[in-house]
Amino acid sequence: MQGTGSTGWRDTLPWLATVVAAVAVAVALAVVLTRGRIERNAATQAFAALAGLLPAGGYDNRPGEDRIEVTDAALLGSTTPLPVYRARLGGRPAAAILTVVAPRGYGGPIRLLVSIAADGRVLAVRTVAHQETPGLGDRIDIAKSAWMEGFTGRSLGDPPAERWALRHDGGDFDAITGATVTSRAVVEAVRRAAEYFAAHRQAIFDETSR
Repeated sequence: MQGTGSTGWRDTLPWLATVVAAVAVAVALAVVLTRGRIERNAATQAFAALAGLLPAGGYDNRPGEDRIEVTDAALLGSTTPLPVYRARLGGRPAAAILTVVAPRGYGGPIRLLVSIAADGRVLAVRTVAHQETPGLGDRIDIAKSAWMEGFTGRSLGDPPAERWALRHDGGDFDAITGATVTSRAVVEAVRRAAEYFAAHRQAIFDETSR
């Protein structure tokens, strides 16, 4: 009886191995397919976000594919390379979308996309990631508040650099009610993005870096 039982168990081993292998392949395939779908969705969302930061008809290239990476801890708020997306019209510089980090948000770092026209005017600002307080600081999300629209049309000369601050800090920008720390962090980050663009405009649009 013992010999028969042992033989039966050994006979099932190949079948079990086949089942385990099939399950492993199925899981691996599901992971690959899911990862691919997530990456495609992320790319689609990124392209949509970039399009929302640029004026319709103001560019004729694909900014999501015309990009460089830059590093500037002082102005861009990160020691790791950050993407800059370049918009062109007829081959000429139209705008750049800079990624900038506001390190001193109320809930932690705030990651922004700042779209700046070739002449230095801010076209739009959007929040990419944050951990700000729901109902207060999270109003930096354009879907929850129009506060970010206050940067549109501004530049380093409008207002002057010393007035790129909240009103109660002596500047020209209103704070989000109940979210002073968040507001201050974003204003500073947008100003730094404009300063980076002004200092590196030629390098950003240099054809050799395409």
